[in-house]
Amino acid sequence: MSESFDIRKWFKNPEELLVISGPCSVESREQLLETAEGLSKIQKVKVLRGGIWKPRTRPEAFEGIGEEGLKWMREAKERFGFLTMTEVAVPEHVELALKYGIDVLWLGARTVVNPFSVQELADCLKGCDVPVFVKNPIAPDLKLWLGAFERLDGAGLKYLGGIHRGFSSYDETPYRNTPVWHIPIELKRLRPDIQIITDVSHICGRRDLLQEVAQHALDFGTIGFMIESHCNPEKALTDANQQITPESLKNALNTLIIRKTAVDADDRILQNLRKEIDVIDEDILNLIAKRMNVSEQIGEFKKEHNVTVLQMDRWKKVLEDHINKGVSLGLSEDLVKVIFEIIHKESIGRQL
Repeated sequence: MSESFDIRKWFKNPEELLVISGPCSVESREQLLETAEGLSKIQKVKVLRGGIWKPRTRPEAFEGIGEEGLKWMREAKERFGFLTMTEVAVPEHVELALKYGIDVLWLGARTVVNPFSVQELADCLKGCDVPVFVKNPIAPDLKLWLGAFERLDGAGLKYLGGIHRGFSSYDETPYRNTPVWHIPIELKRLRPDIQIITDVSHICGRRDLLQEVAQHALDFGTIGFMIESHCNPEKALTDANQQITPESLKNALNTLIIRKTAVDADDRILQNLRKEIDVIDEDILNLIAKRMNVSEQIGEFKKEHNVTVLQMDRWKKVLEDHINKGVSLGLSEDLVKVIFEIIHKESIGRQL
């Protein structure tokens, strides 16, 4: 199955959905091999992942099995034909992973937040031909994510991929890490050479959300998944709630709907609707430009009459009215609030 899969070719021109699966943590030889055996029956799974070193918030938690687990990963690779993949956080991890024949590496979210750590890893990887995936940083900071890729670029690495694993949020959401979809989309716009997959396990944090989020990711154009699986998830030493059995993974993958990435040339309905949106967008831009022109005139009036730029009572009333009007038109309160807060901020800047 996986032994014929060329991941370097996939990086340059992905022709199929890349599915990476395996336990959050490699806990024992028996656990890893049993999980790998189950995954070997799923044709879509090409890469066996396994956490060897685990960055834990509290030091008394299980922090990974260490070097011994790499031997088991090598055994699973030889027995079932998988490519293997693990997370590296310090140069020693890189050296050991390559020593035991790990095929693919990834940099975790906690590592990516620290440019010093990323640079150390980039220096260690210089001259290597190993594919490296980079998870987004914990906070929704696109520049940090881009910076990690740029450091690896500087080390001469040719096969780089991104992993969208969601972002930490103080807001209460059903997710462990909120999937801020526009950030990986913007990364792809800025770096079209980087392939991006979705870590649905770390986005969800719970099994019951995996199917829904995986489908959303496909609808947004993801070309691969990282999904944690375990032969006995309830007894997993780390992230038990988000891991699934290989059998459950097989069922989930078989029910996903893969959309077309392009529209047929004769699909005139969609083309016409897109043209209509283009016209509306142009109208919106013209109206915003006109509004800013009026804001500048108001600013001149305020300066001439010695009036403060910010009129808080009026702004509160205007925003409340816009939200009420927007909701009555079928728009979400959050959307209206975000749009007019941005417009207001720009207007204030032009009046100063």
